[in-house]
Amino acid sequence: MFKIIFSDIDGTLLNADREVSEFTIQTVKQLNDVPFILISSRMPAAMRHLQNKMGIGGLPLISYNGGLILVNGKVVSSTEIPLEILQNLHDFNQNDLHLSLFHHDEWYAPRVDFWTRREISNTKVQPEIKSNSEVIEKWKNESKGAHKIMVMGEEEKINTIWNFLEDKFPEELHLYRSKPTYIEIAPKSISKLTAVEHLLKNHYQIPMSQCLAFGDNYNDIDMLRGVGMGIAVGNAKPEVLEVAHMVTHSGKEDGVAKSIVELFRL
Repeated sequence: MFKIIFSDIDGTLLNADREVSEFTIQTVKQLNDVPFILISSRMPAAMRHLQNKMGIGGLPLISYNGGLILVNGKVVSSTEIPLEILQNLHDFNQNDLHLSLFHHDEWYAPRVDFWTRREISNTKVQPEIKSNSEVIEKWKNESKGAHKIMVMGEEEKINTIWNFLEDKFPEELHLYRSKPTYIEIAPKSISKLTAVEHLLKNHYQIPMSQCLAFGDNYNDIDMLRGVGMGIAVGNAKPEVLEVAHMVTHSGKEDGVAKSIVELFRL
């Protein structure tokens, strides 16, 4: 039987209102001794309100696609994109596309625009407005890198940035394209699977074979393939549906909760 569950958030766990449904909340509360761990490309601040709704506020959090792992609110693993890469990207971009920069619970947006408002609406978190160059300067002084960079803008310009990064930093960066107008950038050395492995080994001592995971997007592929049972929600990308051990209802139809009820006979 499965002893731990990892679930992606956007596209997987949330309903049409981008909230956790009452059915999902009640299902997670019935899990008792089976930890339900949120694993997302979101920042911690955009995950905690969901944890609290489900009554799992005391459990570990995996944010930034595995770039930051928190246990009891403390950082147990942190992998950052070096400032030198961020500087390169900023110089190439020339403030043309929207670059949102993230470190732990800090989110810096360069201006209030369509993209900023959209992310606020999606995540329920407010950014600090600061130009990319100011943030780079600030982080230089604080010896910090970025846990995540989000590039947002017109598809054609996004393609140019994608090609630039893929060509210049193929060994350093993971590029995820959740939509044609978005690129999420993370360090290449981490993934959701490396974060799952870290938590299982160092915190739970549970074998991978007893691990259940849910996802919908490209950044979930390694995790779904690597755990004991990887379940894709019905609305998942074709490549994700292909590697999943099982497919459930869509995220908006409570696919995660319905699978849990079935598998755990709740």
